Amino acid sequence: MRCVVANIDIDQLTQAELMALNERVVARLRLLQQMNAHQQMLDFTVGERVQFQTDRGWVRGTLTKYNRKTVTVLSEDGTRWNVSPFLLKRVAPKPVNPNEPQGWVVLEG
Repeated sequence: MRCVVANIDIDQLTQAELMALNERVVARLRLLQQMNAHQQMLDFTVGERVQFQTDRGWVRGTLTKYNRKTVTVLSEDGTRWNVSPFLLKRVAPKPVNPNEPQGWVVLEG
C-alpha cells in the first residue's frame, strides 16, 4: 500500500474549511472500509462453513446471507449472528454421517 501525502497547509484553513475537509476525509474512509468489507465478503460463499471467535469461545456455522457491512451466519445451535467478514475463518465441511439420511427424502403415497 503506497502512502502519498500531499503538502496541504492546514494551518491556513478556516474552521469551516477544516470541518468540510474532515467530512470529506471521513466519507472517504467509510467508503474504503465498505469496499474492503465487500471484498472480504466475496472471499466466502453462501453455504460455506465458517467460524469466528466471541468472548465465550469459537462459534461454528454456515454463512447464509451477505448484508451491507456484515454476513449472517447460522450457528450449529440455530442462533443467527451478523458478523464482520474480517472475523471469519473457513471450516472444513461437516463430515457425513452414514447413519443419517442425505439429500432429498421422497415420500410416496
